[in-house]
Amino acid sequence: MSSLIQELAGFAVETKFEELPTSVVHEAKRTLLDSMGCALASITTDKGKMSVALARRLGGPPESSIIGINDKVSCCSAAFANGELIMAMDYDALVAPTGHIAPHAIPPPLAIAESVDASGKDLILAVVLALEIATRVARAMKPVGSDVVHFEGSAEGSIRWPKTVGHAGRNIGATAGAGRLLKLDQDKMSHALGIAGHLCQVPVEMKFLDSAPSAMTKYASAGWQSTGTVIAALLAEMGYIGDTTVFDTDYGFGTFSSAEKWQPDKVMEGIGEKWYLLNMQYKGYPCCLLLQSALDCFVSVIDQNNLMPEDIESVKVFSHPIGELAACENRKIVTHIDAQFSVPYLFAVAAHRVTIGVEWQDLDTMRNPKILKFMKKVSYQAHPEYGIQRRKHELTSIGMVEVVAKGKTFREQSLYPRGAPVTGMEFTDKELEEKFRHNASRILTHNKIEGAVKALLELEIVGKISELMKLVG
Repeated sequence: MSSLIQELAGFAVETKFEELPTSVVHEAKRTLLDSMGCALASITTDKGKMSVALARRLGGPPESSIIGINDKVSCCSAAFANGELIMAMDYDALVAPTGHIAPHAIPPPLAIAESVDASGKDLILAVVLALEIATRVARAMKPVGSDVVHFEGSAEGSIRWPKTVGHAGRNIGATAGAGRLLKLDQDKMSHALGIAGHLCQVPVEMKFLDSAPSAMTKYASAGWQSTGTVIAALLAEMGYIGDTTVFDTDYGFGTFSSAEKWQPDKVMEGIGEKWYLLNMQYKGYPCCLLLQSALDCFVSVIDQNNLMPEDIESVKVFSHPIGELAACENRKIVTHIDAQFSVPYLFAVAAHRVTIGVEWQDLDTMRNPKILKFMKKVSYQAHPEYGIQRRKHELTSIGMVEVVAKGKTFREQSLYPRGAPVTGMEFTDKELEEKFRHNASRILTHNKIEGAVKALLELEIVGKISELMKLVG
């Protein structure tokens, strides 16, 4: 009987580009477009600047590019910088409802692809494998919806906080993608995945969310995890022996990753037929996803009723219980990480109609006295039906606002944020292209931006990834 590692390795080694559904190929390209745009926008943030500087300091052979930077560094250093850049603004795509997959799954295959002169098709396949396997491992780590569990007799909205959200498994998927580009056979791929299992992120999300001010590491360091991914794949290529039973024992992955409920049978269930990466969820705002339904409602209310900041007396926000934790209640905005989670700050910025993008995290915005004063008008509480709605549909993220202005109370509610993979809520290709253009506007010329959009959406005809990287550097 084969182990789970061997089965995953077989899937990673044997899957061919020609076998991928058109929809899967298209979603992988959309995710790459969105991720590279987020990286470009993040270059002007403090976290982005530090990550690029460190990657340059670490250096190495000039084999892979940092997104938005002309310099080349080692594939390991490039993966570090790109992981940090994609995740720096909290504007990146998620695979609903398992969380941030793209910043972990994309940088290692991207760096390896350039270093081995891979083609666009090669990269697409590697990214698909990385996204899909990472998502499947994450889903196996806890029951979907376990972040909002009702206790009998308690008020609606009561919760039991999970130990982990699946960050620990993401570099396993990324390693599969990187290993495929290195043309590992099934045996070496098994060892690569086994090595990756020992280099995974510890579950720190709740520590992050329950602390203020916010640490730049956030709830996972995508850059650090990306270095582990690259190292795992390269070591396996050299013959390094990994733990190929990492999933299979009582002391294995499910235990040492503190999985909420380790369900290894779910990892391979329907693999190659059901594609979870099609649940990609794109963000409309550079902030925590769980606050975005309510932000959509607030923007709709102020736009439809032409409400200016001075017209508004108060804003009550209702959504995920996460909003009652320290990072979201924080009213002291020190860094751009604080800006991504502070509910009062985010709604104050939206009220002042600051251009959506990195502008929300610019120092001038974070120090604007009018925005800081408006924050006093904003309050938050868990939506009383959040748990009920989440259990009805795993993609639900209900949000509501009550805005008191001009002697009236305006209310609006939405079950899903824009960008959710739900009929009528999805971002179109055109919307993602416009998001990329704005994100890239501080870094790239107009011609480069248009060339990058075209290359990313037609990636299967790109001969070498180095050609793509010239357009985003």
